[in-house]
Amino acid sequence: MGYRKFLFLLFTVFASAGLHAQDREDVLKQADGYQWPSDKAVLEKLDRWQDLKFGVLMHWGIYSVPGIIESWSICNEDWIKRPEGSVYEDYKRWYWGLSDEFNPVKFNPEQWAEVFSRAGMKYMIFTTKHHDGFCMFDSQYSDYGIAHGPFKDNPKKDVAKYVFDAFRSKGFMVGAYFSKPDWHHQGFWNSYYATPNRHPNYDVKKHPDWWQSYVEYTQNQLRELTSGRYGKLDILWLDGGWITGDAVGINEILPKARKISPGLICVDRTIKGPNENYQTPEQSIPEKQINYPWESCITLTDSWGWVPDGNFKSSRKVIGILAEIVAKGGCLVLGVGPTPEGLIEDKAITILDEIGEWLSRCGEAIYSTRIAEHYNEGNLWFSKSKDGKTVYAVYALGDGEQLPDSVHWKGYMGYLPEGKVLLLNTGKSLRTTIKDGVVTVKLPKGLRQEPLAFKITTVRQSRILP
Repeated sequence: MGYRKFLFLLFTVFASAGLHAQDREDVLKQADGYQWPSDKAVLEKLDRWQDLKFGVLMHWGIYSVPGIIESWSICNEDWIKRPEGSVYEDYKRWYWGLSDEFNPVKFNPEQWAEVFSRAGMKYMIFTTKHHDGFCMFDSQYSDYGIAHGPFKDNPKKDVAKYVFDAFRSKGFMVGAYFSKPDWHHQGFWNSYYATPNRHPNYDVKKHPDWWQSYVEYTQNQLRELTSGRYGKLDILWLDGGWITGDAVGINEILPKARKISPGLICVDRTIKGPNENYQTPEQSIPEKQINYPWESCITLTDSWGWVPDGNFKSSRKVIGILAEIVAKGGCLVLGVGPTPEGLIEDKAITILDEIGEWLSRCGEAIYSTRIAEHYNEGNLWFSKSKDGKTVYAVYALGDGEQLPDSVHWKGYMGYLPEGKVLLLNTGKSLRTTIKDGVVTVKLPKGLRQEPLAFKITTVRQSRILP
């Protein structure tokens, strides 16, 4: 691709993000190591992905059987918690042995897709393999996986295939999570040595043959996932940032994968460079707006996988998180773990249905929006339509809070409506007054106690300082 053509593509992406020409240099300075893709198809898919705003990330594996933290309990680091008095090597053997108990006889990916579709989610990422090396797809390179244990005779033993197909049928963008580290493989954690931490447990320079076996194994599994056997993928979400994609040959795999799945978004997470097509703050939201593609990955409970009696976030809480992330320019992927039987549990469904019902009325303030210059004031989070002609404001109502009688905003770059202010929750226009640069929207009585979404159809921007 020629340099001038590449600059044009960059301009297209910035324009679609609602940025003015004078902002582009600042954006490049702010990018914190982000490198825009040079592939036009990837840029176009990133733009479509940024329209979706809300997705789901499913962690499901042998850790779901006892309902414990995924993989990490077998890693011997100071922060890891295991049962008091347990012996590390005995614990590891017990954990590996959970593969003999994982038999999700109620596995129902159609239920998953239906639940998450009703929730208003638009893209999905499924964990095909976590750090423990247990494969949730039928890999010919490993017998440590769902297709080789008690579930092996089930017609849906190639779990990932049926998950991807179910979500494609609902119109989702489809993504495959894959851990680059594999603690079960002898080329990564060799049983000759102890396993002190998340890294290879040997000196790679002294055992290049061990390391090469791991690299080839990882490449083979990535080819299995991206060669078309699982259909076209939209996102390849590579976890385990202490191993780079370069180390396992992702630069050789991606060009071929993108012939099968044009525009495939690669997320070599935490590895800044050409293969981290969007960045992924985990269990957190950036302090300020970010003008390149990013996604906060945040759990519905306190854990990625299913745990019994999980501490669930309320629908209000999730909507508030989503509104803040969207106002700052990102997407939210919500972590929801299926049960060991293969279903989404009822309590999660209740909360997700509440979120989806709200989005069915107020989603215009979320989907296909881009950042606004003035993006936050108190409980209010602002965004704009892609053409910049409409401003949206979401009033995030916290747990235990009640709606006020009226909503106000003011300040530098605040938005003064010249037309109507529409409450998307009800579809009705609201009475609005403006005095000394302060907008007051009077709320009608009897509203549901829920986050509010306002549509400001025609605006002028105030330059009045607070």
